Amino acid sequence: MRPADLDLLVGVSAPTVHPGGGRAVVSITHPSLSADATVGQLWTIPLTGHAAPKLLSRGFRDTAPAFSPDGRLLAFLRAEPKRPPQLYVVDAAGGEPVAVTDRKLGVSEFAWSPDGRTLAFVSRVPEQGRYGTVEGIDPNGEPARRIDTLKYQANGLGYTNDRRAHVFTVAAPDVWSAPTPAPVAHPDGTTDPAPAVAEPRQLTDGPFDDGSISFSPDGTRIAFVSARHDGRDHDLRSNVFVVPAEGGEPRDLTGAHGSFSIVEARFGDGGDLFFTAQDVGESGRDFVARNAALYVVDAEGAAPRRLTDPETVDFTESAITPFGADAVLLQDRSRGALVLTRVDAAGESRRLTDATTVVGGAGVAGETVVVSFADARTAGDVALIDGDGVRRLTDLSAPLRARGIVEPTELTIAGRDGYPVHGWVLVPEGEGPHPVLLNIHGGPFASYTGALFDEAQVYVAAGYAVVMSNPRGAAGYGQEHGRIIRQRMGIVDLTDVLDFLDGAVAQTPGLDADRVGIMGGSYGGYLTAWTIAHDHRFAAAIVERGFLDPDYFVGTSDIGSFFGDEYTGTDPELMRSQSPQAVVGQVSTPTLVLHSSADLRCPLGQAERYYAALKRRGVETELVIFPGEDHELSRSGRPRHRQERFDIILDWWARHLPSAANHR
Repeated sequence: MRPADLDLLVGVSAPTVHPGGGRAVVSITHPSLSADATVGQLWTIPLTGHAAPKLLSRGFRDTAPAFSPDGRLLAFLRAEPKRPPQLYVVDAAGGEPVAVTDRKLGVSEFAWSPDGRTLAFVSRVPEQGRYGTVEGIDPNGEPARRIDTLKYQANGLGYTNDRRAHVFTVAAPDVWSAPTPAPVAHPDGTTDPAPAVAEPRQLTDGPFDDGSISFSPDGTRIAFVSARHDGRDHDLRSNVFVVPAEGGEPRDLTGAHGSFSIVEARFGDGGDLFFTAQDVGESGRDFVARNAALYVVDAEGAAPRRLTDPETVDFTESAITPFGADAVLLQDRSRGALVLTRVDAAGESRRLTDATTVVGGAGVAGETVVVSFADARTAGDVALIDGDGVRRLTDLSAPLRARGIVEPTELTIAGRDGYPVHGWVLVPEGEGPHPVLLNIHGGPFASYTGALFDEAQVYVAAGYAVVMSNPRGAAGYGQEHGRIIRQRMGIVDLTDVLDFLDGAVAQTPGLDADRVGIMGGSYGGYLTAWTIAHDHRFAAAIVERGFLDPDYFVGTSDIGSFFGDEYTGTDPELMRSQSPQAVVGQVSTPTLVLHSSADLRCPLGQAERYYAALKRRGVETELVIFPGEDHELSRSGRPRHRQERFDIILDWWARHLPSAANHR
């Protein structure tokens, strides 16, 4: 894969399966270099026979499809260029989509009522005078913001305290007759133009963000997740609430029963309320390496029952999909895979996919289960789960494979203290010896997988062997594995990535142990900067969007009120003992510092201070700042910036660690 092949990198949404069976619909998206945006449409996937997928919509970016319960309608989100997504509905048999919303700040999620007559949705409500609510006032002309909370921004969004997310309902449109609304007449004789969409009913309000909505099976209540308690500015707790679908006061279902940080909540088909949550302890802030367990509330007012063991099962990256009267489907994050797992209300569980596939989402109709997934040969495809296993229905990455990809080799290396470190190695074609790039993932409670990964494919195509592991601190290996680096960052995680590098070089033919580079983003940027201060074997380094200076994280990062406190502690000497900025004077490795101007997760100042310290010491260094991008540049930034980022990275390696395919 080359940087210019980004257009071929597909993403596939969770499927929606028609209640009558026979077909599913997914959104297929990809970065478009010509449009300089991620674009996507809806596709129909036949579940029987040999018919090819069929294009269903032609919007700029159509996502999140969902059939109505009776299968007559299909709802989805549509975003036009430089405009937020709105809710649309179309006849499931085909036709012209009808707009359901015209929200100033768009719609983030929606849910069908059981009778298919109503749609609930979540939308941010802008404070009057901001975000285009008054014509002619641009952002720099808005009134001053008066802030009295610790949490008031979010990466990729900006300020949140003046545009809270709330729950709304609206009648599903009659797409078959679609009558033209009448103009609105006033007593003074003036007339307003006809409204383009129906006026929704707002169900929640206040200084809270509400989301993860789900109708009860009888349609009378809507569950949602929110942090509405008095201490919400100082902890990470959230709870599941229900509000009457016709309007009324929300009621907390979980707050009296534990210290939860809720991931998602969903009513099951039989009426049980399932939710996934991390137990954040008595402080409400103990989030480090806390796996999300599945809970169920059997009856309103009942205490939640935990159904899964968070030490061994992790549903943090999972949606909840009802499956039958008393069960749900989820994805268990395990050893670099997301394994589709069925769990019932009694706590009985069964895995439905193998230990290497990364399941992105699931759709269900009766006993029919359809998934989106990734593996070593695809960035995204659709498959049917049946009694014979997994049957692939699409081959969306075939054009990318035609350009050339390398499948990773899985390894487990015993470290110097005997601890097993799990990961993957990709080796370019040819005899070698090949220069090696040690890649370090973000998080830290995240993980590499064995699925097709654009970063690794670009580097291996440029002639580099790519080494990537999940050291202690990573997710998918139990909570103890993840929590061991809490307030001890840069100790066993450092030895794990270096031990895996040494083991991979020793066990894999064609790798050059004397020509090695190191790179990583976010926590990977942290550990890269920390490593080059303690190990000087590397020809060069790339530190991207790094957590580099715990002292300056508080008050600047959107997670600064809690992240550093929990990971590096609050004692100044303890923080300094884990700070790359504190040991920057030990760095002599040529270092490229990559960052984005609008990164609120690891703010630009983290990179600027680190770069300035290197520059003042005479270390060969360069600072690259991408305008308008945030912490997600490498995953969802503007496609031309993503291509430029790859070009800059390869140029750096051509200069400091040339390969046969990448040199000056």
